[in-house]
Amino acid sequence: MTSSAFDYFSAKLTHETDPADVYAAQKAGDALTLIDVRSGDAWAHGYARGAVHMPYREIAARARELDPRVPVVVYCWSPGCNAGAKGAIEFARLGFVVREMIGGFEYWAREGFPVETADGPLPRVVDPLVSVVRPAS
Repeated sequence: MTSSAFDYFSAKLTHETDPADVYAAQKAGDALTLIDVRSGDAWAHGYARGAVHMPYREIAARARELDPRVPVVVYCWSPGCNAGAKGAIEFARLGFVVREMIGGFEYWAREGFPVETADGPLPRVVDPLVSVVRPAS
């Protein structure tokens, strides 16, 4: 292993996480604040259970609502969306420990993790192309 590859991937994991790790951290009771940085219309469509809605353009004005000692994980729609990176930059600028959830809401939902709307939980559906589907026991 070359030093540059080790340094690159170590830094990457310092600043990124994925839906499975976030869900596992939630289940374990780890301290983190999950932030959905998408628009209000996107939030109304559905969001990761436990997320706080804070569109990335509002972070500078609203970050004081959060405990700065608790790490933040941001997400947007999908791997094709850069709003998560924009939100992460803003939280980092404000001194928060922040990571971006790669895959965003799309992969959170596709992996079958809990999704909600203002009306309550949505059915959990696992996409067999991105997650192992096990028969009900």
